[in-house]
Amino acid sequence: MPPAPVPADLTAAASTSEAVSDPHSELDRQAAVWAGLGHELSDLALDSLRAALADDPTAPTTQERVPFVLVVPGAGIPAERAMARTSLGGRPGSVNQHAGDIDSFAPIPSVGQPPAGAYLLVDVERGSEFCGVPPELAVITLAERGRTPLTVAEGVALITVHPEVLETNHCFSLAGSRAGDRRVPAIWISKRAPHLGWCFAGTPHSWLGVASAGARRPPPASSA
Repeated sequence: MPPAPVPADLTAAASTSEAVSDPHSELDRQAAVWAGLGHELSDLALDSLRAALADDPTAPTTQERVPFVLVVPGAGIPAERAMARTSLGGRPGSVNQHAGDIDSFAPIPSVGQPPAGAYLLVDVERGSEFCGVPPELAVITLAERGRTPLTVAEGVALITVHPEVLETNHCFSLAGSRAGDRRVPAIWISKRAPHLGWCFAGTPHSWLGVASAGARRPPPASSA
């Protein structure tokens, strides 16, 4: 079955970087992107997620940092289909031919099992400061800061709702997912489009940082 095309209007909306003066409006925008891709959240689920944002301060969205990313269940699996629904300049994403087992990569212990339902990935950075640093060393630094690397599903979610963070020479590893070997998933640009593959944990790349988040925030238990 051919992948569903990315609605042009939703892609354009997601590619605008500006101050998030109203987190709830930004949450609605991200939810609309997911709904356009077939992952519509109920009003109850959205109200619960708004409650999770109640005390968040206003923060700018830049190519380097995003205040939060809405992650919806099942949106990142299978990765090939999920990547095909991402886009840069109208060019759909893809999975590297050597990364056919990418769906077998699982969250590392320090990440734990992400929430089962829709949740917010908070204080997200693409990690350009780690360009030229081996992922295995970058992860140590992130742990010291109380941050965790993104999983494959979270990285796909990030470029789905904020494709502008993926930029030439500022791409990123997703060291929160591993397959029990030396490989580390990463998203970069190939042929001007998003591309999901892997590199080795001890190999530095000048154009590849390590994306991370400050927290994973499910809806409050009383609102779920």
